[in-house]
Amino acid sequence: DARKISLLAAIEDIGAKSFKYLYDFGDGWTHSIKIERTFPVIGLAEPMLLEATGHCPPEDIGGPWGYQEFRDALADPAHERHAELVEWWGSEDYDPDKANFAELNKAVDDLAAKWARKSRRKPFSLRPWPDALMSVVKALAARN
Repeated sequence: DARKISLLAAIEDIGAKSFKYLYDFGDGWTHSIKIERTFPVIGLAEPMLLEATGHCPPEDIGGPWGYQEFRDALADPAHERHAELVEWWGSEDYDPDKANFAELNKAVDDLAAKWARKSRRKPFSLRPWPDALMSVVKALAARN
């Protein structure tokens, strides 16, 4: 059951130094992940982004082929889909080599919050005690 083991534990178990990850079955985004190094846990409960390279392709761009056409169209005002894709993207500005670290870091934080384990204990309540229980507490306090 994949929910019971961490990715790191699975990788360490088989001794892998790289693996492939299929992100989107429909569009065929396959990522090759190379593990360069791992770090000991430093007391943080949440994942953190250490480094980022490049800009992610836009969602629903049509896989690697649609992404290449998107880049070509934005870069070439004479491209037949230039105006359409500029309108869809909202700008002619798209730098595939520039990572938006703040945006990516927020995405990691949002995922960490979403994936955080929920406490199974009921939250402590400061609601007033029932009268019967309060009578017992007062009686015990009067004895002391």
